[in-house]
Amino acid sequence: MDNWVIAMMLGASIFLGAIALFAFLWAIKNGQFDDEEKFLNAAKFDGEEELNDALKQEQKKEALKKNYRPE
Repeated sequence: MDNWVIAMMLGASIFLGAIALFAFLWAIKNGQFDDEEKFLNAAKFDGEEELNDALKQEQKKEALKKNYRPE
């Protein structure tokens, strides 16, 4: 292979990598990866059984906290 082909491929890959890095940093800056409604959406689409199970687990945790006595 000629040296100019290697240089062109290296230059193109650095250029494309820089574009990808710029796009990623822009997305982070603009909050594209923030999921503020994650738990709200999870609760919205859960079935009634799953929500009742989650409530029972929380009640068990609270009961254990109340009855816990360190020695």
